[in-house]
Amino acid sequence: MTQEKKGKSTAIIAYLTLVGTLIAISMNSDSKNEFARFHTRQAFGIHLLFHALALFLSVWFSEWAWYGLYVFYMVLWGYGFIGALTDKKHLIPVFGSYFQKWFTFIS
Repeated sequence: MTQEKKGKSTAIIAYLTLVGTLIAISMNSDSKNEFARFHTRQAFGIHLLFHALALFLSVWFSEWAWYGLYVFYMVLWGYGFIGALTDKKHLIPVFGSYFQKWFTFIS
């Protein structure tokens, strides 16, 4: 069984909300699967970026900015989630390499 197949369920769970990411981190703490680690870092970054931008927009309100935020979030989330479903390790555009560097505590 390949590395991707072993960590696929953990990788998929990571994309299901921020709580799912925390569950995936604990699921991967024993097995240390590289595929699951990759997608957990990507998902954690996507969720964290969304919440940080939402916090910013809560102070600076613009209805169109909220629409843009949700479209941005759904595109990044969909890209990562489809990668997990298809057993691929594609970095999220623009931010993916940063997520892999910044979230090294996820192992």
